[in-house]
Amino acid sequence: MAVYMIFEGWMTMNNYSVFNNMIDVLQYQSEVKADKIVYTFLDYTLDDDYVENKITYRQLEKKASIVSFFLQQHQCFGERAILLYPPGIDYIVAFFACLRAGVLAVPSYPPYSTKIFSQFISIVKDALPKFVITNKLMAEVLKSQLGESPDFPDIIWIETDGLDDEELHEYKPTPNKIAFLQYTSGSTSQPRGVMVTHDNLLHNLFLIRDSFQHESHSCGVIWLPPYHDMGLIGGILQPLYAGFPVVLMSPLDFLKKPIRWLRAITSYRANTSGGPNFAYELCIRKVTPEQRQSLDLRSWDLAFNGAELVQADTIEEFAKTFEDCGFNPRAFYPCYGLAESTLIVTGGLKGELPKIAQFDKESILDNIALPKNSHDGGLHKRYVGCGYPLHVGEVAIVDQETCVKLEQGCVGEIWVKNPSVAFGYWNNNDETERIFNAYLSDTNEGPFLRTGDLGFIYDGELFVIGRINDIIIRGKNYYPYDIEKSAEISHPCLRKGCNALFSVGEADDMRIILMQEIKNGYEDIDLREVVSSIRDLIALNHQLYVNEIVLIRQNSIPKTSSGKIRRSACRENYLRNKFEAVFGEQQNLDSL
Repeated sequence: MAVYMIFEGWMTMNNYSVFNNMIDVLQYQSEVKADKIVYTFLDYTLDDDYVENKITYRQLEKKASIVSFFLQQHQCFGERAILLYPPGIDYIVAFFACLRAGVLAVPSYPPYSTKIFSQFISIVKDALPKFVITNKLMAEVLKSQLGESPDFPDIIWIETDGLDDEELHEYKPTPNKIAFLQYTSGSTSQPRGVMVTHDNLLHNLFLIRDSFQHESHSCGVIWLPPYHDMGLIGGILQPLYAGFPVVLMSPLDFLKKPIRWLRAITSYRANTSGGPNFAYELCIRKVTPEQRQSLDLRSWDLAFNGAELVQADTIEEFAKTFEDCGFNPRAFYPCYGLAESTLIVTGGLKGELPKIAQFDKESILDNIALPKNSHDGGLHKRYVGCGYPLHVGEVAIVDQETCVKLEQGCVGEIWVKNPSVAFGYWNNNDETERIFNAYLSDTNEGPFLRTGDLGFIYDGELFVIGRINDIIIRGKNYYPYDIEKSAEISHPCLRKGCNALFSVGEADDMRIILMQEIKNGYEDIDLREVVSSIRDLIALNHQLYVNEIVLIRQNSIPKTSSGKIRRSACRENYLRNKFEAVFGEQQNLDSL
């Protein structure tokens, strides 16, 4: 029989179901920790100072109860509610209000720009929400903007600032009921609403708490967007579940000045923080030697790295760059996960150095991971291990065409089976059946979640190397991320992390296209030289000829709100000629 001990808000367990749902978690913490601060949001001013906005466990429960009362006046049970807030405390209150009222929260990035607006409309069309929950200021802006769109249905707007304190009746959700819809980022396809249940959340939060070794005296610093799985579940729900405080900031404030992230870790003596690989690269490039002198990162003992491919060079360079600030390379925690499995799937052992291994590059193209020593001849590629399946989870590497499980060292699709795997896609039975109910063809074992990611197992550890829809030429897999990294370092005028490689056409008619941003101020240089430099380095590093290289203006590559390149959107823009080349029109630069 499983034994549970609850004390100071966190658990030691052989099971994760000590709570029935997330409202039980909030109510328990509001009783045990009451007036202790759970969330501190840093609101930065123009002069780089900030104001701390704080909320206690008890205040959070009370404010969520007030909003949920107003939802319950509109026959809200089972309906969807779009949450439209800038990052901050109000967003968190609204999320828990939806959980209390039995409303399916739909976290969404406020549609400030045209790029985000089109994705937002796709979410609205799919979720068919009854409510928009926001504040008065944002409602004024958004009502006029959204009112002009014929795609936006009649919706009840609830402005949460200024609501009266009422005596409220309590709704308690039960496990296996859908908690919220987590829309995928749209980096590889149109957004799809993942139905995350309370059971999914409780299981995944337990995995994170256990593998990260969180305790009540832990402290987090999170800049990640609260609208996506890593920011919401890892950055907001995990601290509440495990009973420790977290310091939050807007992702825009981090992107403007990455030093703010590291200063917050220093100031609050945080031990848990992290983000995608690009965040560490941004700190390497943007944090100056003078700024590093004020940092003390000795408290930071878990630096998670996930959501995109983890790069060995980034890990090593970050550790070297911030060594004098007290950063310990053993803090790095590469991990793998996805929204369809709530968040985390695999991770290593806290305090161990990340496993970085070299493999023969040619064999990887042939779907075999052949280890290679540094002194061996030929080309090699380094990959970073993302740990092992956590607890009762299972990860299988499967041939995506035959659906047969592959041996260790073979490259195939990553399939996942664990209690965190979500209920399916909202309003999409066909895709739910295809993605969430996969079975091995030889043993009929299942159901598994098909992730669409490619990887292999080496020494028992998962290595992730790309996506299934990466480029296949003459039976060999070419991974866009690797090629994009070569392209961006081929000339000083090119922006790093701002390019996309994709293919158009089929089989013998396939053409490889690269879209690459150039920095402002470089438009008048010899573009023939730039294109030649890109093509030559790609050919040297990857033995691949790029048919067309299109240079575009700074800040024009499509990205998700979490910073991922939207390759599918880049491809669509290319096919429809909906992009601005540096010459003001589409040009086939490889003909120059």
